[in-house]
Amino acid sequence: MKLSIITLVAFTATNVNGFTMSPSVVAQRTALNMAVEENEGPKEIKVGVIGCGRIGVVHLGAITKAPNVTPIIVSNPTVSKAEAAAAQYGVPRFTSDAMDVITDPEVDAVWICSPSSFHADQIKACAANGKHVFCEKPLATDLAETVEAINACNEAGVKLMTGLQRRFDPNFKRVKTAIDNKEVGETIMIKLCSRDPSPPPFEYVKGGGGIFADMAVHDLDMSRFLAGEDPIDILAVGACHIDKSIEALAGSEAFDTASCIVRYPNGVQAVVDVCRQSSYGYDQRAEVLGTSGMIATDNVYPNTAKIYKNSFTGNADMPYDFFLSRYTEAYVSETVAFCDALVHDKPVPCTGQDGLAALIMALAADKSAAENRWVSFKEVVESVYCKDPQNCEILPMNIFPEGFQPAADPRDLLIPDVDAVKVEA
Repeated sequence: MKLSIITLVAFTATNVNGFTMSPSVVAQRTALNMAVEENEGPKEIKVGVIGCGRIGVVHLGAITKAPNVTPIIVSNPTVSKAEAAAAQYGVPRFTSDAMDVITDPEVDAVWICSPSSFHADQIKACAANGKHVFCEKPLATDLAETVEAINACNEAGVKLMTGLQRRFDPNFKRVKTAIDNKEVGETIMIKLCSRDPSPPPFEYVKGGGGIFADMAVHDLDMSRFLAGEDPIDILAVGACHIDKSIEALAGSEAFDTASCIVRYPNGVQAVVDVCRQSSYGYDQRAEVLGTSGMIATDNVYPNTAKIYKNSFTGNADMPYDFFLSRYTEAYVSETVAFCDALVHDKPVPCTGQDGLAALIMALAADKSAAENRWVSFKEVVESVYCKDPQNCEILPMNIFPEGFQPAADPRDLLIPDVDAVKVEA
């Protein structure tokens, strides 16, 4: 199965879901949305931010530091939060309505940092209004909506970047560089762990999609990022050790601890373990064993001070105990990367398709844990039926409309994105 970024696509063929990529539509998108600027020098980009909670404010702060990018409007349902964020970062306008941001004629791009349930509709609205989109994961709360949201941007010819911030963390990036440069030889085994300092409240877990989609999705995506290949299948298990109250919830929402084995081509394996509580702080590590060595990361501490005593030798303080303090640099880096892609018209470094792949991996893990078996990723992809690029649904397995050929490759669910079309043109 291939989940990788599309580079060259034949636009005249009808895909497995039955919708045709019209050459005239592609030509029109190329002419209207992807023409090379006549004037030299970087473009000036004006942006808006939807959601002024913790993540939104982090992104807003990074935007203000990016060259040639200016935030001009922010929104939040509790308008006082939008007003406070605007005042803090010198943004001239604020509102309680996300559509004010999306429909603003001056806005070129929108950062979507709202709750997950709003993402798909806001992405589609941005596409309809010709706005480039940065969206925190997930792009949508289910697979069909995710495909629709990505295709909305691809049809409109606007860029879409998925916020998977760990790809921009300097520790994980160094591991990726070592793999790419063969510093430890050929990859044999990838190990990743994520353990939170303390479990979230019951109401957060309820309706959150389960431990694989809510928590392990970052590690599953990182395994794909480090492997540099598309996964084949997965075996996942889960249990409840910390907060027994969640055992009343359905599916993987009842797990606070889980492990996964992901098989990649050439026999490469990735092992992921996650737990919602770690008594010693926020535990986020990676290890890659290669044929000529190993590379591993440590946790991140607020300082490098160590204590030396006859009863203890080690770090003076615990690792960071909150994801925002642990990944502040990564959040800033991913925002700057999207700004750079907008200003210089480069491909985005983490695409909508990357977000789709991460969700497929999480859903396959959920299915594996529920059915106690290996699950191939194509099983999840085959459940999606699209009448057209923006009209998709999930079908029960083996119950398909007459003449429908299910897609085993998620690329077949998507039309080419704006940067892929430029390559083809």
